[in-house]
Amino acid sequence: MPVAQLITAQQLFERLETPALVILDCRFALEDLDYGQRSYAGGHIAGAHFADLERDLSGPIVKGVTGRHPLPDAQRLVEKLRTWGIDNDSEVVLYDDGTGAFAARAWWLLAWLGKRSGVFILDGGLKAWHAAGLPLSLDSPPKREGSFKGEPDMGLVIDAEQLAKRLGEPDLTLIDARGLPRFRGEVEPIDPVAGHIPGAQCAAFTDNLGADGRFLPADQLKQRFAQQLGKRAPEQLVAYCGSGVTACHNLFALSLAGYPLGTLYAGSWSEWITNPQRQVATGD
Repeated sequence: MPVAQLITAQQLFERLETPALVILDCRFALEDLDYGQRSYAGGHIAGAHFADLERDLSGPIVKGVTGRHPLPDAQRLVEKLRTWGIDNDSEVVLYDDGTGAFAARAWWLLAWLGKRSGVFILDGGLKAWHAAGLPLSLDSPPKREGSFKGEPDMGLVIDAEQLAKRLGEPDLTLIDARGLPRFRGEVEPIDPVAGHIPGAQCAAFTDNLGADGRFLPADQLKQRFAQQLGKRAPEQLVAYCGSGVTACHNLFALSLAGYPLGTLYAGSWSEWITNPQRQVATGD
């Protein structure tokens, strides 16, 4: 069974009373840091806990050293997962109200800590939930201390120095989840330097979705990434983006397509450019 799994709004609604179910609301907005918490307070799927990208799913930023969303401390994250009632055998459903990128970050972190079964992303997110005419709740989720135990799999991550040494290797497939204008360096609305890591290919994460905001069928995703991989081994793929969030969307889509779980350059572009000695490319 692939690590990545989807659940429809109707399927989730029918399972809301499942005792082992834990739901995490991952809504977030880069331009409004309180958006997620405010939106959650205004209504959420019944029983959902709020998981904040910056407070819960990222570690502290070290200026000039880290990117914008460093990985959280593993033990601190394990403790947080327990406060949400998660056990190792829990069924966990993740959602946001956009493209699924923030939900995918939570999915990847769970996989990083060793939970690679029973974790689902709500396909289409809250938009699909609303489209199905399903209700939201204002109630706080029941409090239950979980017993989750996990250790970070450092084989799933690569740091800047390791990646710099691998640039130019013929077996490396490096994919950038940002949109083409940012990849080319034509615009850069967030970070102080525009462009991409040399040798990378643009694989905009939004292209994993159809017009309805749901993930493309597995065969279409497989075809999409087969073009990126060429004849290179999928096990050598490295994914990055602006800060290590939307790259997780590509890793989720790759897993949906049947590929092995790829490697994340968690620091991503915002970390890469903190060292002016690291190479930068523009254009295609």
